[in-house]
Amino acid sequence: MQDQQLIFRLQAQDRAAIGSLYDAYGAALFGVVLRIVQQRELAEQVLQDTFVKAWRNGGSYDESKGRLFTWLLNIARNTAIDATRTAHFQKSRKTDSLDALVHSPGGESINTDEIGVRDVVNRLDEKYKMLIDLVYFQGYTQEEAAEKTGIPIGTIKTRLRYAINELRGVFGDRGISILLLLSMSGAA
Repeated sequence: MQDQQLIFRLQAQDRAAIGSLYDAYGAALFGVVLRIVQQRELAEQVLQDTFVKAWRNGGSYDESKGRLFTWLLNIARNTAIDATRTAHFQKSRKTDSLDALVHSPGGESINTDEIGVRDVVNRLDEKYKMLIDLVYFQGYTQEEAAEKTGIPIGTIKTRLRYAINELRGVFGDRGISILLLLSMSGAA
Protein backbone atom coordinates (compact mmCIF):
# COMPACT_ATOMS: atom_id res chain seq x y z
CA MET A 1 0.00 0.00 0.00
CA GLN A 2 1.26 3.46 -0.80
CA ASP A 3 2.38 5.71 2.06
CA GLN A 4 -0.05 8.38 0.90
CA GLN A 5 -3.00 6.03 1.44
CA LEU A 6 -1.63 4.95 4.81
CA ILE A 7 -1.22 8.56 5.89
CA PHE A 8 -4.77 9.39 4.87
CA ARG A 9 -6.16 6.35 6.71
CA LEU A 10 -4.04 7.08 9.78
CA GLN A 11 -5.18 10.69 9.90
CA ALA A 12 -8.79 9.55 9.48
CA GLN A 13 -8.30 7.32 12.56
CA ASP A 14 -8.98 4.16 10.54
CA ARG A 15 -8.14 1.35 13.00
CA ALA A 16 -7.27 -1.01 10.16
CA ALA A 17 -4.50 1.38 9.12
CA ILE A 18 -2.41 0.20 12.07
CA GLY A 19 -2.37 -3.33 10.67
CA SER A 20 -1.22 -2.01 7.33
CA LEU A 21 1.42 0.17 8.98
CA TYR A 22 2.62 -2.81 10.99
CA ASP A 23 2.83 -4.99 7.89
CA ALA A 24 4.79 -2.32 6.05
CA TYR A 25 7.15 -1.16 8.80
CA GLY A 26 6.87 -3.48 11.81
CA ALA A 27 9.91 -5.63 11.09
CA ALA A 28 12.24 -2.69 10.43
CA LEU A 29 11.05 -0.81 13.51
CA PHE A 30 11.30 -3.92 15.68
CA GLY A 31 14.95 -4.37 14.70
CA VAL A 32 15.71 -0.77 15.63
CA VAL A 33 13.87 -1.01 18.95
CA LEU A 34 15.52 -4.32 19.83
CA ARG A 35 18.96 -2.80 19.33
CA ILE A 36 18.10 -0.08 21.84
CA VAL A 37 16.38 -2.08 24.59
CA GLN A 38 18.20 -5.39 23.97
CA GLN A 39 15.34 -7.40 25.44
CA ARG A 40 12.91 -9.10 23.09
CA GLU A 41 9.87 -8.87 25.37
CA LEU A 42 10.43 -5.18 26.07
CA ALA A 43 11.06 -4.54 22.36
CA GLU A 44 7.69 -6.09 21.55
CA GLN A 45 6.00 -3.81 24.10
CA VAL A 46 7.83 -0.74 22.80
CA LEU A 47 6.82 -1.61 19.23
CA GLN A 48 3.19 -1.90 20.29
CA ASP A 49 3.44 1.44 22.11
CA THR A 50 4.99 2.95 18.98
CA PHE A 51 2.03 1.99 16.82
CA VAL A 52 -0.46 3.16 19.46
CA LYS A 53 1.30 6.54 19.57
CA ALA A 54 1.34 6.70 15.77
CA TRP A 55 -2.40 6.00 15.62
CA ARG A 56 -3.22 8.53 18.36
CA ASN A 57 -0.97 11.20 16.84
CA GLY A 58 -1.61 10.49 13.16
CA GLY A 59 -3.07 13.95 12.74
CA SER A 60 0.26 15.49 13.73
CA TYR A 61 2.17 13.84 10.90
CA ASP A 62 3.47 16.53 8.55
CA GLU A 63 4.59 15.23 5.18
CA SER A 64 6.70 18.34 4.59
CA LYS A 65 8.94 17.40 7.54
CA GLY A 66 9.83 13.92 6.37
CA ARG A 67 8.67 10.58 5.13
CA LEU A 68 6.24 8.36 7.02
CA PHE A 69 8.94 5.82 7.84
CA THR A 70 11.20 8.50 9.33
CA TRP A 71 8.31 9.78 11.46
CA LEU A 72 7.57 6.25 12.70
CA LEU A 73 11.27 5.62 13.27
CA ASN A 74 11.53 8.72 15.46
CA ILE A 75 8.51 7.63 17.50
CA ALA A 76 9.99 4.15 17.93
CA ARG A 77 13.42 5.47 18.85
CA ASN A 78 12.05 7.94 21.41
CA THR A 79 9.72 5.35 22.92
CA ALA A 80 12.59 2.85 23.21
CA ILE A 81 14.89 5.43 24.80
CA ASP A 82 12.14 6.31 27.28
CA ALA A 83 11.76 2.61 28.11
CA THR A 84 15.49 2.27 28.82
CA ARG A 85 15.32 5.14 31.30
CA THR A 86 12.76 3.52 33.57
CA ALA A 87 13.92 2.29 36.96
CA HIS A 88 12.75 -1.25 36.19
CA PHE A 89 14.81 -1.39 33.00
CA GLN A 90 17.89 0.00 34.74
CA LYS A 91 17.58 -2.58 37.51
CA SER A 92 17.16 -5.46 35.04
CA ARG A 93 20.21 -4.27 33.07
CA LYS A 94 22.37 -4.58 36.19
CA THR A 95 21.55 -8.27 36.39
CA ASP A 96 22.18 -9.09 32.72
CA SER A 97 25.08 -11.39 31.99
CA LEU A 98 28.26 -9.98 30.54
CA ASP A 99 27.60 -11.83 27.27
CA ALA A 100 24.25 -10.08 26.86
CA LEU A 101 25.93 -6.74 27.30
CA VAL A 102 28.79 -7.46 24.91
CA HIS A 103 26.89 -9.16 22.08
CA SER A 104 23.87 -7.52 20.54
CA PRO A 105 20.77 -9.75 20.50
CA GLY A 106 20.05 -9.05 16.83
CA GLY A 107 23.37 -10.43 15.67
CA GLU A 108 26.38 -8.44 14.61
CA SER A 109 26.39 -4.69 14.94
CA ILE A 110 26.52 -2.49 11.90
CA ASN A 111 30.13 -1.76 11.09
CA THR A 112 30.30 1.96 10.41
CA ASP A 113 33.66 1.59 8.69
CA GLU A 114 32.30 -0.88 6.13
CA ILE A 115 29.46 1.37 4.97
CA GLY A 116 31.55 4.53 5.11
CA VAL A 117 29.43 6.53 7.55
CA ARG A 118 32.26 7.05 10.02
CA ASP A 119 34.52 8.42 7.25
CA VAL A 120 31.87 10.89 6.14
CA VAL A 121 31.10 11.96 9.71
CA ASN A 122 34.82 12.42 10.38
CA ARG A 123 35.00 14.83 7.44
CA LEU A 124 32.42 17.13 9.05
CA ASP A 125 33.48 20.20 10.97
CA GLU A 126 34.25 19.32 14.61
CA LYS A 127 31.13 21.10 15.93
CA TYR A 128 28.92 18.85 13.78
CA LYS A 129 30.95 15.69 14.26
CA MET A 130 30.79 16.05 18.07
CA LEU A 131 26.99 16.33 18.02
CA ILE A 132 26.53 13.40 15.63
CA ASP A 133 28.73 11.34 17.94
CA LEU A 134 26.78 12.34 21.06
CA VAL A 135 23.28 11.98 19.64
CA TYR A 136 23.56 9.15 17.11
CA PHE A 137 26.53 7.08 18.26
CA GLN A 138 26.30 7.52 22.05
CA GLY A 139 22.49 7.77 22.29
CA TYR A 140 22.15 11.16 24.00
CA THR A 141 18.94 13.08 23.43
CA GLN A 142 19.25 16.55 21.96
CA GLU A 143 18.43 18.00 25.37
CA GLU A 144 21.13 15.90 27.05
CA ALA A 145 23.65 16.94 24.39
CA ALA A 146 22.77 20.60 25.05
CA GLU A 147 23.23 20.07 28.77
CA LYS A 148 26.53 18.21 28.34
CA THR A 149 28.04 20.71 25.90
CA GLY A 150 26.47 23.93 27.18
CA ILE A 151 25.25 24.67 23.64
CA PRO A 152 21.66 26.02 23.39
CA ILE A 153 19.11 23.44 22.24
CA GLY A 154 18.21 25.51 19.17
CA THR A 155 21.84 25.49 18.08
CA ILE A 156 22.04 21.73 18.68
CA LYS A 157 19.00 21.17 16.44
CA THR A 158 20.33 23.47 13.73
CA ARG A 159 23.76 21.83 13.71
CA LEU A 160 22.29 18.32 13.63
CA ARG A 161 19.98 19.30 10.77
CA TYR A 162 22.99 20.66 8.86
CA ALA A 163 25.02 17.50 9.53
CA ILE A 164 22.15 15.26 8.43
CA ASN A 165 21.78 17.26 5.23
CA GLU A 166 25.49 16.76 4.59
CA LEU A 167 25.03 13.01 5.06
CA ARG A 168 22.03 13.06 2.74
CA GLY A 169 24.31 14.62 0.13
CA VAL A 170 26.53 11.55 0.35
CA PHE A 171 24.04 8.78 1.13
CA GLY A 172 20.85 10.26 -0.33
CA ASP A 173 17.64 10.04 1.69
CA ARG A 174 19.10 7.06 3.52
CA GLY A 175 21.39 9.41 5.50
CA ILE A 176 19.04 9.94 8.45
CA SER A 177 17.88 6.32 8.40
CA ILE A 178 21.48 5.15 8.49
CA LEU A 179 22.22 7.40 11.46
CA LEU A 180 19.13 6.24 13.33
CA LEU A 181 19.97 2.61 12.69
CA LEU A 182 23.54 3.20 13.80
CA SER A 183 22.35 4.83 16.98
CA MET A 184 20.39 1.68 17.71
CA SER A 185 23.37 -0.57 17.11
CA GLY A 186 25.64 1.17 19.56
CA ALA A 187 28.26 1.43 16.84
CA ALA A 188 30.83 4.03 17.77
